[in-house]
Amino acid sequence: MPARPGEAGAAHRRASRTPRTVRALRRAARGLVVTAVAACLVAVLPAAAFAHVKVTADTAVKGGYAALTFRVPNERDDASTTKIEVQLPVDFPLASVSVKPHPGWSYAIEKTTLATPIESHGAKIGEVASKITWTASGEDSGIKPGEYDEFSVSAGPLPETDRLTFKTLQHYSDGEVVRWIQEQSDGDGEQSDGDGEQSDGDEAQGGGDEEPERPAPVLALTSDAAAGAAVPGPAPAGGSAAASAAAVAESGTDAGVAWAIGLSAASLVICLGCAAALALRWRRTG
Repeated sequence: MPARPGEAGAAHRRASRTPRTVRALRRAARGLVVTAVAACLVAVLPAAAFAHVKVTADTAVKGGYAALTFRVPNERDDASTTKIEVQLPVDFPLASVSVKPHPGWSYAIEKTTLATPIESHGAKIGEVASKITWTASGEDSGIKPGEYDEFSVSAGPLPETDRLTFKTLQHYSDGEVVRWIQEQSDGDGEQSDGDGEQSDGDEAQGGGDEEPERPAPVLALTSDAAAGAAVPGPAPAGGSAAASAAAVAESGTDAGVAWAIGLSAASLVICLGCAAALALRWRRTG
């Protein structure tokens, strides 16, 4: 039975619209996928920038004591971190250093004799801690891929300087050693790696204000006028308003990174769902 003129015209119009609809749906699906991938990159790349060994403190007032925390992330996806070596600044020695026990890890403190003794609480100190080494009791206790851990030290009195640098070596279970020892170039030439050897190409310094690839953890110190009176003894467990502010800022950074990653993941799921819906609609239309 031949089609009626009205039906034939409608079929022709539907057939002419179908290619345009299909092309539009395909473009929309490609756009959604590209947008989702870009969102993931925007969120994940800044998060990777935070993957450095860092040192923070509850308070860091010159002349006072501080509870230092060394945050160590695992940047490998096929090995665990099993040993951490933190070199204490001998040019600005710390008279008192106490290590907080860490479950699953042992620690050892190395000391050095000062050429010129320092005075602390009326006593002459000629020998100070120069390095702390934490070692995992087994690979199961190490810092696994995708994880980080924190190691705590109480130290002081903090010296009269604006910053302390803690060069750190990070050992992996496969034998790799990552050297977090680079400092900003100050025009004084080559830097030492902290063991009396000159740094090699892996520790080359960046120019200007460019951040090195493997920056050494740095702790900024404040004066009494900026942060209140110095703590006369070991850092109290309760902390202070400045400590709370620092903790909030630090947790805010972590929360911001986690929020960005979660948002990008959600965007990817939504965009992929939209793309699937468009593809299903295209099949039905075709």
